[in-house]
Amino acid sequence: MNTDKIYAEAIVNEYSKKSASKVVALKKLDRKAKLPAQIFTYTFGIVCALVAGTGMCLSMGVIGTGTSLFTALGIVVGVVGFAGMAVNYPVFKRILQKSKEKYAGDIMRLASEIAGEEDR
Repeated sequence: MNTDKIYAEAIVNEYSKKSASKVVALKKLDRKAKLPAQIFTYTFGIVCALVAGTGMCLSMGVIGTGTSLFTALGIVVGVVGFAGMAVNYPVFKRILQKSKEKYAGDIMRLASEIAGEEDR
């Protein structure tokens, strides 16, 4: 096994001119369909986790004066954060479904073209 040859081929492939194939276009369409749902899910999940963490800090007295008012406020803020995390996945699925419906025609057409070329 000649590792120098494998390394040289990898470098050549990296710098060679790429032709736009239908498979690459299909992968791009798939990513384009999934990206909005993923961006929303990660952003919303991080924000909700931070809200829940702030609520826990308030309720334990790490932030604030530690009075019963801050404890109650922390519990409410924490529950809001946990509720947001609980609805994150169903919202993700709904956004993903709508986005897939939007791009389904283009993806199906391109996939059938690729399958038709393989049969030849």
